[in-house]
Amino acid sequence: MSTTLRFGPELRRLRVEAGLTLTEFSVALNYDKGHLSKVERGERSASPELARRCDAFLGADGELQRLVTRPDRDSEPSAVDSPAGPSRWLVGRRAVLSAGTGVLVDLGLKLGGQAVSSSSADAPLLAPYRMQFDQLRKLGQSTAPAILLPLLETQTRMIAGLASDARSASRAPALLLASRFAEFTGWMAQEAGDSDAALGWTGEAAELARAGGDPYLGSYALVRRALVTLYGGDATGTVSLARRAQGSELPPRIRGLAAQREAQGHALAGNEVECLRSLDRARELLAAADAHDGAEPVIGTSHVSDPAAMSTGWCLYDLGRPKAAAEVLDRECRRLPAQALRTRARYGFRRSLAHAASGEVEHACAIAGDLLGVMPAVPSATVNSDVRRLARELSRFRSSHAVRDLQPALARVLAPTHG
Repeated sequence: MSTTLRFGPELRRLRVEAGLTLTEFSVALNYDKGHLSKVERGERSASPELARRCDAFLGADGELQRLVTRPDRDSEPSAVDSPAGPSRWLVGRRAVLSAGTGVLVDLGLKLGGQAVSSSSADAPLLAPYRMQFDQLRKLGQSTAPAILLPLLETQTRMIAGLASDARSASRAPALLLASRFAEFTGWMAQEAGDSDAALGWTGEAAELARAGGDPYLGSYALVRRALVTLYGGDATGTVSLARRAQGSELPPRIRGLAAQREAQGHALAGNEVECLRSLDRARELLAAADAHDGAEPVIGTSHVSDPAAMSTGWCLYDLGRPKAAAEVLDRECRRLPAQALRTRARYGFRRSLAHAASGEVEHACAIAGDLLGVMPAVPSATVNSDVRRLARELSRFRSSHAVRDLQPALARVLAPTHG
């Protein structure tokens, strides 16, 4: 029996066991009664969003969601598990490896996630690039990724090249900074919709970090790779990668961000117990980490003051609890800096989606309307995934004036993704 035919009878069985009439159930879920009736009879297929909501409301422990989602495909080793990704993204493998040779011996580097100190003679060389990195991260909040990518790629190669030609004592700091440039380049590539490039540059970041003497920064590449698999809909791959970045020897900041990513993977799979457990672990680790150490650029987001709290709101929506998600996201989005347009769009559309799923259609449209105006300035393939979900959610409320008024702006944002 197909999953569509199995889903309907199972949904009806669970609803009847809960003592709910179809009318009561439709009101609770903010779904049309006729649509739910057709789903129960197997005449209409259930969307993943509907399955998540039914699952959460009826306490089905992910069973309904599993009936409408395909099993995760095995992650391809070449894309996820290879140390550096596709060779076309390398900044110069031989130069990087030669630059890293002897660094540990010559410098006696102090590991444990601590920054590598450069001598006063090195500071003039690296200080301008470090300042440029901070500025580019800020610029990434208000600039299209396609504009930044050529500069980021060039600067990553340039700094790695400087490392290969530098005195031994100067190499490690340069390689570590090049690693941060490579990691940010990967993120902008993902925002531009190029997952292969994102994985390639993320792998390059890991190799540069290892050559620079920091094995821990390289582990953050696993967290970044897990984000690529998350947006690809691969819950199992996301959890697997995130768990590999939670070794006890790693710094709390990296482990906390990895636990947060694991929680998102569990939420995508509908596993509420493991999701909440991972969020608790992330909250503890991130609280213990000194995320404001000025010696290094902050790993991970620098605009979200409480990443674990924001991720909780994100996960609650994927777990089929939109009202709870909206409450958390309302609070956390108010704390975002006004100039962080990309971050505000990312979490703002998830917030709008949560309100729409809760039946608060006019409020959801008001939130989305403000955000759609900034999307041309900060186009994002990842944010567009939630914009598409929002469009589908709002399509259930076509009679709403607010929805009809928003449709042209939604179409303008989504149209380039189909070109």
